[in-house]
Amino acid sequence: MAKQNSPSLIADNRKARHDYHIHETYEAGIALTGTEIKSIRQGKLNLKDSFIRIHNGEMLLMGVHISPYEQGNRFNHEPERTRKLLMHRKEIDKLFGQVKEKGFSLIPLNFHFSRGYVKVTVGLVTGKKNYDKRQDMAERDAKRDIAKRLKEQQKY
Repeated sequence: MAKQNSPSLIADNRKARHDYHIHETYEAGIALTGTEIKSIRQGKLNLKDSFIRIHNGEMLLMGVHISPYEQGNRFNHEPERTRKLLMHRKEIDKLFGQVKEKGFSLIPLNFHFSRGYVKVTVGLVTGKKNYDKRQDMAERDAKRDIAKRLKEQQKY
């Protein structure tokens, strides 16, 4: 059986795409324990209200809830512990410079498997205003309406 090289999605932070303008995305590794990996493979991961902070030249993932592994006994992990993200030093320094600017933040957009490893897609984002959210919803509705009409037109 051949290995699967395409990334498979574990969890997606859909709310982030609604609340933020995504300017750039990066892929980062993540330092996890054995019971965390087993729990992630079962799909017990929640990205709601999670964020990334750069502290002492390290990227730290905060607020991600990984449920304890059921058969983990005393070796189980703390569900919302701070986890270290693994990126090249140049990338971390570049992101640190951009985050220091007004309005930029780092958030995890999704978790996925890549070549057997868990990876995090990190987004450099700015917050949306309410009128931006309404405008995006109106554009999405308009595209959906156009697609629906085209589909109806193709039937005849």
